[in-house]
Amino acid sequence: MAEENDAPMKSASAWGQALAAVVLVGALSGGFWVLAKTSAAESEPKPATCSDGETPAPKGKRLTGARLCEALNRPDLAALLGTPTETAKTASGSDSSIGKIATPQAQVEFETYTVTLSATYDGLPVAGSEGLLGSYARPQKVLGRPGVLYSTRTISISFRLDGGDADSGPGVPARALSVAQDPKDRGGSVDVTLWRADGAVPDDAVLLRVAERVLQTLPGWTSRG
Repeated sequence: MAEENDAPMKSASAWGQALAAVVLVGALSGGFWVLAKTSAAESEPKPATCSDGETPAPKGKRLTGARLCEALNRPDLAALLGTPTETAKTASGSDSSIGKIATPQAQVEFETYTVTLSATYDGLPVAGSEGLLGSYARPQKVLGRPGVLYSTRTISISFRLDGGDADSGPGVPARALSVAQDPKDRGGSVDVTLWRADGAVPDDAVLLRVAERVLQTLPGWTSRG
């Protein structure tokens, strides 16, 4: 009788072990799947963000590098550039100047394009400045404001390994758009510049699309008049 009673107990124990093994395998598979998914997510490049150390100025004040970076580094910028699968590699803003003229600027770099957004507080109107910007400059109204579309070049800087002076020269061609800071063009501009890593001349349609979407998000843009 003892042997007969032991048989069902051993059978139940075997079934229990088999069930536990199945559950364990399932749990391990689930764990590996979650781990693989997490690792894949962590390995995907994340878009660059603007520096946290830059503090925007109060409303109504001049644009700062931080404000410009915030406006330029928008989630759909890659799509506006026509390269929706790319992510921003770098994003930065700075408060520079030329003499006493404030020239805050921001830059966002992708694999294909680099875009800069800057402001110049020189008190000069934009309309009519095409004569100073070369033969490829032409008037271009943007969001109801006077603007000028023109060609320029980046600056290439190379550093010597022996510690000598760095060499500089012309870089890749770029297209730029200068737009008046207010509809009445009372002085100062906001500029969007675009260039490609492969050295090809950027399409004006891409530059204008980016500019129209970015400029109207600047603080106080619609209220300036």
